[in-house]
Amino acid sequence: MENRRDFIKKSALAGLGMSFSAASYARILGSADRVRVGIVGFSDRFRGALAPSFAGHAKELNFEFVAVSDIWSRRRDEAQAYLKEKGFISGDNFVKCRNNDELYDRKDVDAVIISTADFQHALHCAEAVDAGRDVYVEKPFAESLEDARKALKAVEKSKKIVQVGSQRRSTPNYWAANEYIKSGKFGDITMVEMTWNVNQPGRWRRPKLVAEIRKEDTDWKRYLMNRPQVEWDPRKYLEFRLFYPYSSGIPGQWMSHQIDTVHWFSGYDHPRSVVANGGIYVWKDGRVNPDTFTAVFDYGPDDDKSKGFQVLYSSRMNNEAGGTKELYYSNGGMINLDTNKISSEGGLEAKAAAEMGMKANLLTAQSLATTGEKQVTSANTGADPMTSAHMRNWMECVRSRKEPNAPAKVGYNHSVASIMSTIAYQTGERVTFDNTKQEILASGKTVKV
Repeated sequence: MENRRDFIKKSALAGLGMSFSAASYARILGSADRVRVGIVGFSDRFRGALAPSFAGHAKELNFEFVAVSDIWSRRRDEAQAYLKEKGFISGDNFVKCRNNDELYDRKDVDAVIISTADFQHALHCAEAVDAGRDVYVEKPFAESLEDARKALKAVEKSKKIVQVGSQRRSTPNYWAANEYIKSGKFGDITMVEMTWNVNQPGRWRRPKLVAEIRKEDTDWKRYLMNRPQVEWDPRKYLEFRLFYPYSSGIPGQWMSHQIDTVHWFSGYDHPRSVVANGGIYVWKDGRVNPDTFTAVFDYGPDDDKSKGFQVLYSSRMNNEAGGTKELYYSNGGMINLDTNKISSEGGLEAKAAAEMGMKANLLTAQSLATTGEKQVTSANTGADPMTSAHMRNWMECVRSRKEPNAPAKVGYNHSVASIMSTIAYQTGERVTFDNTKQEILASGKTVKV
């Protein structure tokens, strides 16, 4: 029964035009009320990283899984079995919902974790906040600008807590790099080089599941959402990362992580322009998205083309030499986010400087602050430190109502960059962004995406 003190508090809020349930009001004050979380999409990513990351903090922060929504019946059953086996749920109160309508009709779901197909993230996020739920949503935030706009608008209107799965924003060495750059000690960024290379013919392939899934066990029309209503195709359902417009592949899956650090460190929300190239050079398995991709970005202030820097991003899925690299350069040296070292490598040496009447410019060698071990991220190997820290930040913000490390605008911005690079690859043209109209342009004309 509601006591007099709680009634007075809620009445005061109502007088300000604010209405909350008792549970949501208590969480705003950081109380110990349990936060009940639904799973939207029981994916490999959820199973391998999101669930164990959540479970690692659930007892301390008093969160629990209470339901799953998945349009494939098999995934619903697997979710319940997996969570029970791992001890992440107990008893028989866990609910299996056939779709998100059923999930959001429930009153015992306060927040959701979304790990569905790439093109669904933004739409599912908008749907969740419209239903009054806080959200942790995987990246890429969106694979079309229209979807990104819709989701961002919904989030900003709702005032719900939304964390986009850009894990680097919750990681100590990246925080240290950002602070070092922002301090001015690094100097102006002049160039960024990024790679993400693997040699995995099975990456994003699910041949066994493709052979086993049946159309009647899922909801193909609901899966397609606002994409073209094509005939049933189990590969587009399960291997969606290989097929546009369900995913851009490399840009949305991998580049979105790394390009986000460029936005974070530089303060720029989007590139001024991008050109891209690539192709399907090795894995000719019917895929549409490239197995080799390179994009070159120009970043800087929109009103001053004399300032800025270039970003070179390259990725291949057929030779892993070079691995995953993030290298930031200034005139005085570099930050290597693979080794977590700041060095004078490549900086302006005394001899070359003296020839032009200048002084040497060499950074002081030092290490970036970390938690004691290299922070790595992985799609399927467990509660890696990045994802664990990022999930905890979201859970804490659900309670405190503070903005999380990667709010929806972060996802919107990385989506702009990824979508621009995808259009540049598809058209072979230099693609730009109109910041005033928030539109992507190719050949000076708006591209509808």
